[in-house]
Amino acid sequence: MHCVKCGWEQDEERVDCARCGIIFAKMHRSPRPVAVPRPQVRESAGARLLEEWLLVTEESVNPFHFAGRALVFLLLAWWGWRLITTPLDTNYTGESFLHLINLPFHEAGHLIFMPFGRFMTILGGSLGQILMPVICLGTFLIKTRDPFGGSVALWWTAENFMDVAPYINDARAMDLILLGGFTGKEVDAHDWNNLLTMLGWLDYDHRLAHLSYGIGTLLMLASLLWGGWLLHRQYRRLDW
Repeated sequence: MHCVKCGWEQDEERVDCARCGIIFAKMHRSPRPVAVPRPQVRESAGARLLEEWLLVTEESVNPFHFAGRALVFLLLAWWGWRLITTPLDTNYTGESFLHLINLPFHEAGHLIFMPFGRFMTILGGSLGQILMPVICLGTFLIKTRDPFGGSVALWWTAENFMDVAPYINDARAMDLILLGGFTGKEVDAHDWNNLLTMLGWLDYDHRLAHLSYGIGTLLMLASLLWGGWLLHRQYRRLDW
């Protein structure tokens, strides 16, 4: 018999090799399987952000709270659909009562940005009414940890982009009635006529208006998807 390890010839009755000392019985055993540790799958930063900040829900959801959120969502979905499907030229956003809520933040924006020069003072009106719901969005996510409230604030942000669009669209025509009851043709108070004139972009007023309305449409759809998904998660955790 020859040793399978070193090839040494020896008596077949031996249990180990006379030369290398290997035990023949061990050479014929099947190798013990070695447990290979499975690589740990690291959760991506984006998924962790979604779960911890944008999609977090209570462990037990109060049915009355859920019903109130569902009613708010249905109202915003209906209203949002009206805003999305109504043409920009109709000035539907400017004639809604929500425009009256946006208006004080528009006027406050002029005052807040006044230290930064004439251009920013004029632009501050539109920035002010857009930044206000953005601040509310940050408050809901960071301070109160209420992502559904954040989805409502995002909807409001989208509506403000749509609310600004008719004002931009009117930059050349200046037919809209301004806060003082006059049109831009009668007084030098049309924000977007002044802004686009200063930039040399007055001929692009319609394109910029549709861009603003398009951004508002995308943000509004995102807010409704976000709010709907949150309600779906909350429904599964109702405390009946």
